[in-house]
Amino acid sequence: MSENRRLLLPMLDHVRGKRSAVTCALKCDNACLGEVCNTSDNGYFRDIAAGAISRRSALGLGLAGALTLAFTGTGAGRSEAAGLAPAAKGVTSKLDFTPISPVHFTVDEFTVPSGYSWTPIIRWGDPLFNDSPAFDIADQTEAAQARQFGYNNDYTDIIRIDGENGRRAVLFTNHEYTNEGIMFPKAQLDADPARVRAVARAAHGLSVVELTRRDKNSAWTYVKGAPLNRRFLIDTEYQLTGPAAGSALLKTAADPTGRTVKGTLGNCSGGTTPWGTILSGEENFNGYFRSAGTTAAQKRYGLSDKATGRGWELDDLRFDTRTAGYENEENRFGWVVEVDPMDPTSTPKKHTSLGRFKHEGANVRIAANGKAVAYSGDDERFDYLYKFVSKDTYREGDRAHNMTLLSEGDLYVAKFTGNSAGEIDGSGALPSDGAFDGRGEWLPLVVGGASAVPGMTVEEVLVFTRLAADKVGATKMDRCEDVEPHPTSGKVYVVCTNNSNRGKGTNALADEVNPRTANRDGHIIEITEDGGDQTATAFGWNLLLVAGDPAKNKTAYFAGYPTDKVSPISCPDNVAFDSSGYMWLATDGAPSSIGYNDGLFRVTLEGPERGKVEQFLSVPRDAETCGPIVHDAERHVYVSVQHPGEEGTFEEPHSLFPDYVKGGTPAAGQVRAPRPAVVQVLPAPHAK
Repeated sequence: MSENRRLLLPMLDHVRGKRSAVTCALKCDNACLGEVCNTSDNGYFRDIAAGAISRRSALGLGLAGALTLAFTGTGAGRSEAAGLAPAAKGVTSKLDFTPISPVHFTVDEFTVPSGYSWTPIIRWGDPLFNDSPAFDIADQTEAAQARQFGYNNDYTDIIRIDGENGRRAVLFTNHEYTNEGIMFPKAQLDADPARVRAVARAAHGLSVVELTRRDKNSAWTYVKGAPLNRRFLIDTEYQLTGPAAGSALLKTAADPTGRTVKGTLGNCSGGTTPWGTILSGEENFNGYFRSAGTTAAQKRYGLSDKATGRGWELDDLRFDTRTAGYENEENRFGWVVEVDPMDPTSTPKKHTSLGRFKHEGANVRIAANGKAVAYSGDDERFDYLYKFVSKDTYREGDRAHNMTLLSEGDLYVAKFTGNSAGEIDGSGALPSDGAFDGRGEWLPLVVGGASAVPGMTVEEVLVFTRLAADKVGATKMDRCEDVEPHPTSGKVYVVCTNNSNRGKGTNALADEVNPRTANRDGHIIEITEDGGDQTATAFGWNLLLVAGDPAKNKTAYFAGYPTDKVSPISCPDNVAFDSSGYMWLATDGAPSSIGYNDGLFRVTLEGPERGKVEQFLSVPRDAETCGPIVHDAERHVYVSVQHPGEEGTFEEPHSLFPDYVKGGTPAAGQVRAPRPAVVQVLPAPHAK
């Protein structure tokens, strides 16, 4: 048996987390089976006296003066909502559809509503450059994969190019991880593991691809050989910015300056900035390194002295940080990456000012005072929610200046307090005041260029941000994934995907902002910054959703909307907004929680139907829904489909997405396998 399949054996009976056994092993190095990284004795959630804060005071904060900016120089953004007036109560979405029924987790189909059709834009292995070879799954090479679209696309955006009448755009996506067990036949896994590892390394990273279409209502096609096409690979150089750049904590034998890092790993979600660049979060980087695993920092980041499942340390010494001169290589990952998709010669950046942890992504809004504010969640059980506020201010039309805004500023971590003391018992039952709500504060980590954490320098705070947040008493959360400010209301939505360890053993108990023990379905927090000022250091909050299938979980909560009128939803992950103000939620883990394939859902945020959830699409068997983009004025929706058929093998695939055979079976000897892809969903006549 190959090592790539052997590493999965301990997970075969794993059902505790949100994902399949295979996904847990490959994506996050079995984080949910290992020891909890956060062993701090932080007060997990300090309830205050019931009634001390009224629901009105928590939710009734004005938002006058909040400033939202459309992208400059790059056309419309991922939700087409920036700069629009808030939607009126009772407004109808421009994207009409009849919600689909949930799809059983064994069904290998991409399902869309009646009147819509889908087609892939680009798939794993599609050639990007004029010299790129055609994809050959039976004979993959590192050189070929480096010139082809990567694997497991996650955060995605489509940015239109000005002056092209909506007919030309660039697509950005990151490539989170690989599943060699379904990428390669067993014979190759066993006979040529070095080749397998090399191809897998080339399938990581990022991609920028030009798109074209006939008119603004037709489907996109990617352009092979277009001038903006680019792959970011494991040897692509990234510039470190901010106070920790050049620190002794970031220097290695290969980079004695501590200012240049090769490659990016474990990229998950991201964000598109108001100045038109892309941010991507380095998330589960720890599973790529064999480390001494002895220091408090290494343990806090899940690093250990064990052979990695991927074995990259066999080919490149920097992935074995026990090696003299490479001890700090592990510190050079876990950052927010910024990429300019419009300049294929530009050097991407890793911003140390935003802190180092398992970034799900980062999303930026411009506050009324012109500061750039970036929100980011640490996607690990019992870790934290963060906010960055830039030192300098946004300048309209000055893209070069704006691309420096994330290099210096203040960093905060969130502490939540509830107003229903003694009522939270872990069942998820609603408190007597009819809402999960309360107050919060942003605890300073770095302010004005100085450390706010006793005993830690600025460099230490930024490189070991988890340890700094432990010290100041941040609230332990149920895996903050996407954190998105609404483009018009200014409210911030924090998606907590789940935490099956909440309240187990000595782990933190349930609290009002994380109200369920063994939280398998997740929930969504709605934050209103004080005075509508996104640079404020205090906020009100409430829970918008406590997810689940109401037919099976009686405590599922949908902002008071009738639970018999919603689509069941579990494990919310990524967020987008449309121009009418609706939220769109992508899920990751529903099969293991409620028995249905993951999907994309629309959520009403205002008016009498606040909390209404409607399922728009369902992805294939074993797949995750990622990177939603909603262009509702055109009635177009885009998603990245990651790890379809994850639990199968090359020889016995669980999925044949997206190249389903219509009207027949593959020809004799034809090799077919699931291929992660970016998909477009359009009104049926236009998708043909």
